[in-house]
Amino acid sequence: MLFRQKGIMRITGTFLDEITFDIPSNNWGTAQWDMDFAAMKRIGIDTVIIIRSGLNRQAIFNSKAISKKVKLLPVHSDLAQMFLELAEKHKMKLFFGTYDSNIFWRDGRLQDEVDINLELVDEIWQKYGKCSAFAGWYMAHEFGRLYGDVPKSLKKVADRCKAVSGGLPVIMSPYMWGKKAVGEDAIDIEQHRKEWNDILSILHKSVDIVAFQDGHVDYNELKDYICVNKQLINKYQMTAWSNVESFDRDMPFNFPPIDWRKMQWKLDFAAQAGVDKCITFEFSHFMSPYSTWPSARNLFFRYCEHFGIDIKELCD
Repeated sequence: MLFRQKGIMRITGTFLDEITFDIPSNNWGTAQWDMDFAAMKRIGIDTVIIIRSGLNRQAIFNSKAISKKVKLLPVHSDLAQMFLELAEKHKMKLFFGTYDSNIFWRDGRLQDEVDINLELVDEIWQKYGKCSAFAGWYMAHEFGRLYGDVPKSLKKVADRCKAVSGGLPVIMSPYMWGKKAVGEDAIDIEQHRKEWNDILSILHKSVDIVAFQDGHVDYNELKDYICVNKQLINKYQMTAWSNVESFDRDMPFNFPPIDWRKMQWKLDFAAQAGVDKCITFEFSHFMSPYSTWPSARNLFFRYCEHFGIDIKELCD
């Protein structure tokens, strides 16, 4: 179902970024996460996506598969189980992220990255697959253009995800190789179209949903990029979502919550392009009334005001 009001779509999904790459932790326990899930639910979020099972030496559960190749730091709590239980409680779908070593694949050792994830996917499904909230998978590796064998390598992992789970859907959230990502090395929209046509021609039978990140190109060209993305995704009979970033890439420091006006523009562009769903990276840090950022709380208020969402009991 599309949620549109006053010309823009609502955000109905969010990533869960607990093993963070470049964002400080909120240091929440289960009670705080429960409150956050309730706030998500109140504004219409029905989908949560664990962005990764682990990163480098950290993991969200004590994984035997990862430990075979990487010496994990101690894992004292099972965040995966907590997120699944909260998703069940709040009647949300949960997509489970794979593992990004930030070691092997960035060194060009793609087979090592594939091997660790093939075993991990089996482990995840055996351990958590019976949870009713488990709705699919998320490919944790993000990329912005055609790199050698990366699409073929990730296809192997996506295929394993679908095989072990009886065909549950797989999401990916790539970025655009724009000036906010790579500066002067940015490619133009036609090169973007060509490379992503090639990428999706490889992945289209393995990945079901493509949610391009929307923060890497200027606002004056963003609508055109979203439209190109939608055309390509439609061509390969995949589902188009938009990852509406709720943090601001335009500030001289990384990363504050986004200005509400910028979020409005991006939601409007997504609606005009006809995407099927808007998700965000990421509610809990940048949009939650409970975030450590005071401006995230204010972004939440502006969003709720715009859509006429009653949140009185969340703010008492």
